[in-house]
Amino acid sequence: MNVTHLECAACAARHEARRLHNLCTECGKPLLVRYDLKSAATSLTKERLKERGPDLWRYREVLPVDQAENIITLGEGFTPLVRASRLGTRMGLSHLYIKDEGQNPTQSFKARGMTAAVSMAKELGVKKLAVPSAGNAAGALAAYAARAGMEAHIFMPRDTPRANVIECEQTGAQVTLMDGLITDCGAEVGRRKEAEGWFDVSTLKEPYRIEGKKTMGYELAEQFDWELPDVIMYPTGGGTGLIGMWKAFDEMEQMGWIGSKRPRMVTVQAAGCAPIVRAFESGKRFADEFPNAQTTASGLRVPKAIGDFLILDALRASGGTAIAVTDAELIAATKEIGAAEGIFCAPEGAACLPALRKMLDDESVKSDERVVLFNTGSGVKYLESFSK
Repeated sequence: MNVTHLECAACAARHEARRLHNLCTECGKPLLVRYDLKSAATSLTKERLKERGPDLWRYREVLPVDQAENIITLGEGFTPLVRASRLGTRMGLSHLYIKDEGQNPTQSFKARGMTAAVSMAKELGVKKLAVPSAGNAAGALAAYAARAGMEAHIFMPRDTPRANVIECEQTGAQVTLMDGLITDCGAEVGRRKEAEGWFDVSTLKEPYRIEGKKTMGYELAEQFDWELPDVIMYPTGGGTGLIGMWKAFDEMEQMGWIGSKRPRMVTVQAAGCAPIVRAFESGKRFADEFPNAQTTASGLRVPKAIGDFLILDALRASGGTAIAVTDAELIAATKEIGAAEGIFCAPEGAACLPALRKMLDDESVKSDERVVLFNTGSGVKYLESFSK
């Protein structure tokens, strides 16, 4: 609708919009969608939002689909921002919130990215989609591809939670289980996609999943009456959600909706797979691949993220940090959050709680600050994690 071009996040090379792209043809880094925000702001206003439906397509002027008939939707977005009063009181925090992405279709925030990616794939004439996934992205792609009448080819590690595998099979996807990690699955997609005629919708290897996920940032601003929180705790595997929100904040500022103040962005990872934490602590802009990655929180088991530099840039620009927690800590936190607030978090989302405790212990979060924990999915997808 208001897309002007695609821009490389690393070298700023300009790429033509309305064409299929994966990575930058100059340097191989992710592409970002750029908009005519002045034009978008003429019809996308705070007042008009009050008249729109409770889904992420309410922000359609800053989303990439041109023709409304190409939108493939299951009602994703505008998830609850829950005031976690009981948990907050226990931790000495006056303003603790949980953004519950488990309320999305397919029970995770991945629905946001796939509604945008699949809609754009339809608009650009794609018939076959492929993705490597640790679980929830696979389920989302399978559902949205089915809705669009497209083929979905999914590659997952063999130890992916069984619920994700069944979900994909029951929504018509072609599922291949592989020995190894998500990086091995990604390599297999890369080897086969040209011969098979697949379009690769891997995390940040196409420019549109981030556009769906950035709407979490728009929603936070709207739900807080256009004043952003002080701290955002975000479980980070590939990091598209964090990168997307950071992009959304910039877009909103350019449209005059918010000022220049930003939340401190906090990446939360599992101790058994913490490449961003290691890079942050050592002052690097790019993260080395994490060896022998292991964690029960399958969405955090991403040993090498192609958007690593974008995550690290946002952490440092915001005055944020990166924290690792153990599997024992995040599993215990799932029950603590559930018992206190009635939200059955995915292990990834629950990891934010022990990370927040570490920040309270070192006084990097104050008791009167507004803190948002992102629960990226529903715990019902991870029953194996709670039966060990």
